[in-house]
Amino acid sequence: MLKKPYFTAETMKFLHNLSRNNNRDWFNENKLRYEDTVRSPALQFITDIGDDLAALSPHFLAQPRKVGGSLMRIYRDVRFGKDKRPYKTNIGIQFRHEQGRDVHAPGFYLHIEPGECFVGAGIWRPDSLALGKIRDRICEQSEQWQSVINDKPFNKRFDLSGDALVNAPRGYAKDHPMIEDLKRKDFIAITKMSDESILSKQCMKQVFENFKRAEGYMQFLCKALELRY
Repeated sequence: MLKKPYFTAETMKFLHNLSRNNNRDWFNENKLRYEDTVRSPALQFITDIGDDLAALSPHFLAQPRKVGGSLMRIYRDVRFGKDKRPYKTNIGIQFRHEQGRDVHAPGFYLHIEPGECFVGAGIWRPDSLALGKIRDRICEQSEQWQSVINDKPFNKRFDLSGDALVNAPRGYAKDHPMIEDLKRKDFIAITKMSDESILSKQCMKQVFENFKRAEGYMQFLCKALELRY
C-alpha cells in the first residue's frame, strides 16, 4: 500500500499565498506552515528517492539537509537584481553531481510551483571551459548526440530549453550541421508535470521515471565534462 503523498494542496496553497505576500513579515508569521507543508515533505522526498537515484548513478547526490543539500534555499539573492522580493515562490530540488559545487553543476532537478511544475536534467549556465567541452563533444560525436536527443523515450517527454547565442560561438563554423545546438548557453532538458501528479502518491515514481528517460542525455554531458556517471 502506498504511503500518503509528499506534497499536498496545502503545499500549493502556501506557495500561492507566498507569491501574493512576498515579504518577511508574512513569511515569519507563516514559518510553521512553510516547515510543515514545504520543507519537511521536500526533505523526506529527497531521503526516499536516494536509493533509486544511487542505483541510476551513484555520482548524483540526494542530500536531505536543511542548508547546503539538495533542497534549494527559499531565500532569493537580491543583491544584484532589480527584483527585491525576498523569497522564491517555488520548491527547487537539485540532485547535483558529486563534483559540482553549485547550481551550475550537472544535475537532475524537480521544480514545484503552482501551474509550473517540471522535471529537469542537464547543466544550467556552465562556465566557459565546461561549455567548450560540451560543444566540442557535440562536434566530435555528432551522430551520438543526435541519437541521444532523438531517443524516443527521451524525445517524447523532454524539450531542450534555456538561452542561446544569436550567432555562432567563436571558433565554430556558422554553417556547422549542429550549429543550433552549439549556440546553446544552457544544456537543460525539461518535461512538465501537472500539479495533480506532484500531489499524488505516485509523485516520486513519476519523477524518477523521468530521470531515467534522461539518462542517455546526462551520460553524454558527463562524458563531455570528464565526469563519472
